[in-house]
Amino acid sequence: MNRTIKFMKRNYKIIVPLVLLTGILLSFSIKKTSADPEKDKILLGLIRYALNQGHYEPQAINDEFSIAVFDDFIDGLDPTKRFFTQEDIKQFEFYKDKIDDQIKNEDLTFYNMVYSRYAKRLRDARSFYKEILKFPFDFNKDEVLNVDYDGKPFAKNEVEQIRNWRKQLKLNTLVRLHDKINAEKDKQKEDASYTMKSFEELEKESREATLKSTEDFFEFMDDLDDNDWFSVFINSISGKFDPHSTYFAPKIKKRFDVEMAGKLEGIGARLQRKGDYTTVAELISGGPAWRAGELEVGDVILKVAQADAEPLDIVGMRLDDAIEFIKGKKGTEVRLTIKKIDGSTKVISIVRDVVELEETFAKTSVVTKDKRKFGVIHLPKFYIDFSERNFRNSATDMAREVDRMNEEGVEGLMIDLRNNGGGSLETAIAIAGLFIEDGPVVQVKYREGKPKIRKDRDLAIRWNKPLVVLVNEFSASASEIFAAAMQDYNRAVIIGSRQTFGKGTVQNVIPLNNFYKYDKDLGALKMTIQKFYRINGGSNQLKGVVSDVAMPTRYTYMQVGERDEENPLPWDQIQQATYTPWDGYANFHEVVNNSKKRIAANPQFKLINDNALWLKVGQDDENVALNYEDYVADLEKRQEESKKFDPIYDYKNNLVFTSPEYEKPLIAQNEVLADKRKAWHRNLNKDIYVEEGLNVLAELKLKKSITFVKN
Repeated sequence: MNRTIKFMKRNYKIIVPLVLLTGILLSFSIKKTSADPEKDKILLGLIRYALNQGHYEPQAINDEFSIAVFDDFIDGLDPTKRFFTQEDIKQFEFYKDKIDDQIKNEDLTFYNMVYSRYAKRLRDARSFYKEILKFPFDFNKDEVLNVDYDGKPFAKNEVEQIRNWRKQLKLNTLVRLHDKINAEKDKQKEDASYTMKSFEELEKESREATLKSTEDFFEFMDDLDDNDWFSVFINSISGKFDPHSTYFAPKIKKRFDVEMAGKLEGIGARLQRKGDYTTVAELISGGPAWRAGELEVGDVILKVAQADAEPLDIVGMRLDDAIEFIKGKKGTEVRLTIKKIDGSTKVISIVRDVVELEETFAKTSVVTKDKRKFGVIHLPKFYIDFSERNFRNSATDMAREVDRMNEEGVEGLMIDLRNNGGGSLETAIAIAGLFIEDGPVVQVKYREGKPKIRKDRDLAIRWNKPLVVLVNEFSASASEIFAAAMQDYNRAVIIGSRQTFGKGTVQNVIPLNNFYKYDKDLGALKMTIQKFYRINGGSNQLKGVVSDVAMPTRYTYMQVGERDEENPLPWDQIQQATYTPWDGYANFHEVVNNSKKRIAANPQFKLINDNALWLKVGQDDENVALNYEDYVADLEKRQEESKKFDPIYDYKNNLVFTSPEYEKPLIAQNEVLADKRKAWHRNLNKDIYVEEGLNVLAELKLKKSITFVKN
């Protein structure tokens, strides 16, 4: 699923101190050698036809649509308003309400005008950035750079444009200068006889590094072609239908196919471009980044180095090109300079590898609490593989784990769906069937016709004991279908973040050559074609699954989830399905209320909430000091403030987690598996969310005679 991490969008105060060359590294190229107007016109017509005919909620292509495409296209090309001037925009605006007509007539006039103007502005930038970097910056001068690019006007003229460039390049140099000064101080600490370089020497080195980085990016952009540029325009159109409808140019489609086949070697992370930043949208379970444990969702990747080579700045680089630097052959090392959401910066090393399939599968831990045994099943994704004759899938694996927990006499079960981005709908339905009698699990609807009710038809209930489902902001799609079903049936207590991700739509990838016989590859369109609905009639879209028990997380106040996307499909509801809720708990509401009271009184949860508020404040501060002393003071102040949140990471719940009985002989024979399980159990021992989930599980009581209430 196409997950979007919106909370970084306005997190400039935290991110910008390491923004290098913001605004210069855009998502398109000026190289026109491969331009193909005939192909572009065919593509424009096909996209319009496919979206109108197949999209779940087609949009009227009118003047309002035209204005939205205009704004999105300009923002997509110049998000930091570094290239176009107000005069440029004024000229472009002649077409602001005419793009809809041009789309219908396959007219490229607006596109070509903006394209050629950008080419000119890029040439202008290449003519003056070297001059700016010839002379030392005055870091004693009191000035700031406002990085609220959304609210910032375009430069009035070329003179103001150069001033904006000077400030940005000054910031780029300032960041490098700060790093170099700290490195010199470290050397002196290690060797008292070491003579530190002067401020002036380091300032010159920093300017030269900024110059080199800028030159590298211009050279890199020269190798891109018209397909990249035109894709931005096409996606400005598809993006107005919904955020998950995306055009894949031929080379991007090939990469998508490789990733879907699971054959891509790299760090095992799905990345997303937000503004000028490459952010981590998802860690692939079993991948090298996931195994290393240092990279997190929401981290911003600022620089990429191949082993010990000089780091390359990727801020502002188009996502596909950034990925080219990050991915690589198995066994090679990549070093990433990342900016954490708490404002800290660190360099992490990851050895590229393929995803370890074993780590994507369900796994179980057993814990004893107050002399009672409980089970925790971690399900990283709803996986299925039809390429194997006897394919392994999450439904059969979960059934096996549940049976094993019954055999071990476990009294309650917690299913951990945190960071589970979804997967197979069929397995989600089958897994829901392990905990209910036969009945509806989800409703699926195309834009026309009645919703189709998808049911579990297995009369057997594999688990009739207490159940808790643990979720967070990144539990999405199939995870939300399962959690919603358990909630609607009153089968489980849903505990975790305030709500899940909120993606209630389904996409299909359609090769455009299927619509039109053409001798060149036209790429593909990923398009939203269906919507999910709960059995109670409500959609998972935007609202997600609201937890019965909400716990604060570091993302509580961040912009994260479907609701923070641009142009998401709305929430709505349809007629509820006929189903029979489970009536097995004697004290469901009492347990939920007790948990809420514990969370409110727990100082650790209060500290987590305070940390989330602090992160939000850092997000909203949009001015960066260009005076060296002020810049350092600001960083040191934030670093000092962060220390109060250290206890969050030092927390231990004093619970002992072990492997289930069936796995113990396997661990005794497999040292690698033993190490993996030790690492997992060590993390569970630090997990306050798992601890509270187990508290809830331990309190849940079943009725002596379980009955069913007809809905």
